[in-house]
Amino acid sequence: MSKAVVFSEYGTPDVLQVIDVEPGEPGPGEVRVRVRAAALQPFDNLFRSGETAQWVPAHFPQKLGNEVAGTVEAVGAEVTAFSVGDEVLGWVALAAFAEHAIVGADQLVAKPESMSWEEAGALSASGQTAHTSLRELGVGPGDTVLVHAAAGGVGSIAVQLAVAWGATVIGTASERNHEFLRSLGAVPVAYGEGLEERVRALAPGGVDAALDGVATEDSLRSTVALVKDPSRFGTVAFNPLAAELGVRRLSTERSTERLSELVGLHTDGKLRVAIHRTYPLSEIADAAREVETGHVRGKVVIVI
Repeated sequence: MSKAVVFSEYGTPDVLQVIDVEPGEPGPGEVRVRVRAAALQPFDNLFRSGETAQWVPAHFPQKLGNEVAGTVEAVGAEVTAFSVGDEVLGWVALAAFAEHAIVGADQLVAKPESMSWEEAGALSASGQTAHTSLRELGVGPGDTVLVHAAAGGVGSIAVQLAVAWGATVIGTASERNHEFLRSLGAVPVAYGEGLEERVRALAPGGVDAALDGVATEDSLRSTVALVKDPSRFGTVAFNPLAAELGVRRLSTERSTERLSELVGLHTDGKLRVAIHRTYPLSEIADAAREVETGHVRGKVVIVI
């Protein structure tokens, strides 16, 4: 048997349970991964609470978790890219918080030795979301880019990618994370009342593009006033006000090519994956509560 996190009703983190399940056998094009690390996304909390039910309904008992790193334990038919014992990272739909996960071989890349398990378990979802978002917003050399929640999982990767692509980055975060943002290459500003004025002091003509990872009323309204071209302002967070203000809802396009590029940047020392804290699988509810505080620097990772 294998252990996995499930929930049988929408609710607070208290609905999360660790139960025994069959590990399963990989089908054609799939592998079974012995999971070593899997990071917790804000989406996982929204999904568990039922806030995304109209778009992504749960099927109880529902597993959870979308990014995964571990060792290939079994290989299905038609899989040639991986063998038993290979160390991998990638993504899987709502199944990562478990001792074992069945993953499509086309959703995995090789984990380099220089990358820790915690980093590997935290890169795929946030990294690809940041990469996709910045590409959709056309971020490139000479741009001034505003990144909200810049110290978070998506934000911290977005800052580094934008800097690597030649942009100047202004990042919003609490004061305690300002030195961290400077270390990533961003100019930090505090969020909250007066945000627009603080950003204008750094970019008098406004910003060329903006990525909002929190979509609060303040961040949305302030950024609408700051961005020069409304089509270059997007959010990855859920808030109906964003649509009312004409802010683009950005979606993630995942691919092994995109993930391989991110892994390569990490190997070359050009991309850091910030780990806020790790928890064992048995403490998944505490990990979820930590993410719900909204004050996580980087990612919270479940180590299995």
